[in-house]
Amino acid sequence: MSPSATGRRRVHRSLAAGVPFAVLAALVAASPAEGASSGEPHVIRTATLGDIPLGAFSNALLPGTVADDRGVDLGGIGSDIYPAGRKGEFWTVTDRGPNGQIKVDGTKRRTFPVPGFDPAIVRIKVSGDTVKVLDAIPITTSSGKPVTGLSNQEGRDEAPYTYDARTPLSYNPNGLDTEGIVRAADGSFWIVDEYGPSLVHVSARGKVLTRYVPEGLNLTGTGYPVVEALPAVLLHRKINRGFEGLAQLPGGDLVLAVQSPLSLPDTDAGEASRTTRLLRFSPRKKAVTAEYAYRFDPVDVVDPSEDDTSELKISSVVAVGGDRLLVEERTDKAARLQLVRLDRRANILGGLYDDDSTSPSLEQLDDPAASGVPVLAKRLVVDLGTVDGVPGKIEGVARVDRDTLALINDNDFGMTDGTGAFDAQGRLVDSGVETTVTYVRLPHGI
Repeated sequence: MSPSATGRRRVHRSLAAGVPFAVLAALVAASPAEGASSGEPHVIRTATLGDIPLGAFSNALLPGTVADDRGVDLGGIGSDIYPAGRKGEFWTVTDRGPNGQIKVDGTKRRTFPVPGFDPAIVRIKVSGDTVKVLDAIPITTSSGKPVTGLSNQEGRDEAPYTYDARTPLSYNPNGLDTEGIVRAADGSFWIVDEYGPSLVHVSARGKVLTRYVPEGLNLTGTGYPVVEALPAVLLHRKINRGFEGLAQLPGGDLVLAVQSPLSLPDTDAGEASRTTRLLRFSPRKKAVTAEYAYRFDPVDVVDPSEDDTSELKISSVVAVGGDRLLVEERTDKAARLQLVRLDRRANILGGLYDDDSTSPSLEQLDDPAASGVPVLAKRLVVDLGTVDGVPGKIEGVARVDRDTLALINDNDFGMTDGTGAFDAQGRLVDSGVETTVTYVRLPHGI
C-alpha cells in the first residue's frame, strides 16, 4: 500500500491468525503551527491517520466479525496513547466502536452501526506528517471470541440499537467500552472501561485475563474472569462516564481516573459537581490501595466558551516520575494539563465518602477542603486551549521527553449524533474529523 494513497484502502490479514499484522496508512496532515514563540508552548508536528475501511481492519483480526461497516473507517484510536519504547511509536486503543445517539419519540437511543466491531489495541508510528498502523491486537474472551463494544447490563447501561435507532440489539456482558491503556513490564496490557467501570488486565495477545469491577455489580455470563475488587461507590458512575484515564507509576501501581463526578446521591448532584475521584490499584495485591478526591477548575476556566459544569471530564492521566501525574481536565473543545502529586495523607479510601448513604456526599460539597476533605493539590502545566494547532477532544496524552508531549484526539470514527449521521442507503456521512497525533513542545518542561 502506498503511503501517499488516499481513499479506501484494503487491509491484508496476517499469515497467522490472531497475530498482530502490519498496515500502512497515511494522509496529508496539517503543518506545525507557524510563528509560535519558542518561549510559549507550541505545536511542532502534526501527523494524520489515513482511511482504513473498518470492516477490512476488523475482519483481518477476527474474520467474519463485521459484515457491513456502513462506510466507516478506522477511528476512535485516540482513546489513549502510551509510549511503545521506540521513537515515534505508541500503543493506542480504540473505544467501543462507532456509536451515536438518535432521538426517537423524544428519547435518546444509543446506536451501534457496526455491532460486530471488536475493540482493539493498535500500535502506531508517527512518521513525518502521517500516522502508520504497525500492528493491531483484538481484545477477546478467554476462548478467543470478540468481546465487542456492546452495552453490558439492562437497566444499568444504555440499551443498544441499530444505526437508525429502530431495532434493539442484544446486550453483551463481555462488552467493553475501552479507554485508557498502559503496557506492563511483562508485555501484558492494562485497560480501563467505562461500563463497569472496570480495570481490565489483557494478555500480550489480547485475551482478557481478569476484569476488576465494583463490589455489587453482579456482572454474570462473561467469557472471562470477573472479580469485584473496586469500591462499591463506583456503582454510581454517570452513564458513559466511568474510567477514562489510566497511568502506570514507576513501581508498577496503576492510577485510574473516574471521568466525571459520581451521580451521588442522584444525577443532578453529579451534573453540578466539580469533584471526581482517582484510585490507586496494586497489580501485585490485586486491590485498590488508595482513593483521592480531585477537584476540577470551574468549567469556564477550562473552556471559556462553556458554562455547563457537567461537560468537565478527565480523559488522560500520565505518570511523570515518583507519585506525580499529569491530569487532563477537558471539555470537547479545550483541555488543560495539571501536575498533581499523590499525597498519601489525602487517601480517603474506605472512609465516610465511600459510603453512599453519607449526606451530603463528596460530590455535593461546595468546598470539600473547607469540609475537611483532603483534596489533591495541583499546578497548571499548560492550557492546551490556547495553543494554536491543538485539535478538540484530546483524550490521550503521552510524554515523549522532558519538554515534549504527544496528544491524540478521538474522532468518534467520523460519526455525529442525529438522523443525519447516515444517508438514505445507510452509509456514513463522515464528519471530516481526522485522527491526529500532535506534538507539543513545552519550553519550560514538566
